[in-house]
Amino acid sequence: MASTDTTAKATAGNDDLAGLEAGLDALEAVQVTRTPVREVLLKKVLPPLAAVALVLVAWQVLVWAEVTEDYKLPAPSAVWDSLSEMWLQGTLFEVIWTSVSRGLLGFLLALAIGTPLGLLVARVKFVRAAIGPILSGLQSLPSVAWVPPAVIWLGLNDSMMFAVILLGAVPSIANGLLSGVDQVPPLFLRAGRTLGATGLKGTWHIVMPAALPGYIAGLKQGWAFSWRSLMAAEIIASSPDLGLGLGQLLENGRNNADMAGVFFAIILILIVGIAIDLLIFSPLERWVLRSRGLLVRS
Repeated sequence: MASTDTTAKATAGNDDLAGLEAGLDALEAVQVTRTPVREVLLKKVLPPLAAVALVLVAWQVLVWAEVTEDYKLPAPSAVWDSLSEMWLQGTLFEVIWTSVSRGLLGFLLALAIGTPLGLLVARVKFVRAAIGPILSGLQSLPSVAWVPPAVIWLGLNDSMMFAVILLGAVPSIANGLLSGVDQVPPLFLRAGRTLGATGLKGTWHIVMPAALPGYIAGLKQGWAFSWRSLMAAEIIASSPDLGLGLGQLLENGRNNADMAGVFFAIILILIVGIAIDLLIFSPLERWVLRSRGLLVRS
């Protein structure tokens, strides 16, 4: 009789275990379906378009209400005229590319410097104690503060532009990686050492993958600082040898009291910043989240 009860309990236990495994398998099973185009348009395309349309309507209403003089608040049509003029002259994409090429190249240089610097600060205690606070201080320093000394040291040239970008972006990238490394679970490091992943091998295979979320956040902030630093440099330091970029376009509008041109330059600067985020950093973030099972592919 006792043997029969023991057998029944064992069978029930096996059934419970099988049910638990089936439940876990069901949780892990993700239904991958293709999102209909209509749903994508409604959820991702329509909201920003509606927001832009709302801003334009509010802008036009303020113009009609004559809340201020025309030269202070031009109509959206005047900004469109500025766009049309540059398009017909064939200078629109040249002006955009002048700034975008500088910004991207400066960001890549900052990436090449900030990444090893961040790893060095994160992994070497003496270096962290020595320059960790300096990096935090540099990150809080407005990028525009570096423009005057950079002009004096390097002159009015592209080297000055890149110096300002580096001084603004490198601390952000290094601090982002530092934050990501600090959040790596110690268990990962111990497991890596057990498997023989030490030194550079451990950094490449254990530390960097685990620190990716913080690192990517630092990259996004580094790009933001690169773009803002470049705009500050182009606005303050003007020279025919530097070419016409978006910052200089904005400053030219101010010098000519052309508020439509000023708004047009601001809109272009905003569009470029949004485009870089949507084309580069948003897909990178989704890839990291998806690789960690935090985002379902649709």
